[in-house]
Amino acid sequence: MREFGFDHYGKGPNDRYKTFKTPKHLRMFLRSKSPFAGYISVAFYNNPRRRDDWVKSEFVFDVDAKDMPIRSCNCDNVCEICLDEARQLVLDLIDTLKGDLGLKDIHLIYSGRGYHIRILDEIIMTGEAEVRGEIVKYTTGAEIPKNSVPIGYTKLFNERTKRNILNLTGKEIIDGINPKLLKDTIKNRDVLINNNWGIFQERIGPRRYKNLINSFARVNLSFVDAKVSIDLKRILRLPSTLHSKVSMKCVEVKNPETFDPFKSAVPKFVYERK
Repeated sequence: MREFGFDHYGKGPNDRYKTFKTPKHLRMFLRSKSPFAGYISVAFYNNPRRRDDWVKSEFVFDVDAKDMPIRSCNCDNVCEICLDEARQLVLDLIDTLKGDLGLKDIHLIYSGRGYHIRILDEIIMTGEAEVRGEIVKYTTGAEIPKNSVPIGYTKLFNERTKRNILNLTGKEIIDGINPKLLKDTIKNRDVLINNNWGIFQERIGPRRYKNLINSFARVNLSFVDAKVSIDLKRILRLPSTLHSKVSMKCVEVKNPETFDPFKSAVPKFVYERK
């Protein structure tokens, strides 16, 4: 009931609308065609070859380490540091999805350059894009709490914003935050370790604090690719296949606490010396 896609030239999926009756047929196709990469739809269709008669879709969070707006490393692509920071981020998201929203059928996939959280609870798989968008904003801390918002949301927003402020390196370019405000934020952020938001606001100044919080609401959201989360017909990398641009395997993460992509996702090639 899913659509499959393949990359035969190393430039992204160019062969789509494939369907397979059994895993054996898929395996035979992969062995005979040897594509650069494989993809699978989050959607289930009654007619997947035409992407017609939609039934339901997985709910997905896509975190790409190289696109995180705040990260400790200076690498050009991905490295041990930013990949571990992405792992910590998805662990926080999963805790919120389980603890606050009661979702249970959650799978974590290492994509080759980041992580996909793939959720298969029936209650969310039939949800429309608007509902998914609201959940994304809640879990990432993308909306500034108002007086009418439950205290739990205020706590979550503060946690996400606090984490990102404490992780600033000073080299970031953030819309709405000029270099002086960024410098002052880093200078005074230690008070947030003990959640002294009132002292922090006083030191930054009310007007500048408002600008800062507005900007970080957008920053919080930008740690995930929200377009992927609300797209009911998106295709994602097929677990067990390669990410052709970095030559790492896309694999399901069985133990997120100890997962190391440089041990579990590096393909083992056998070279025969002639």
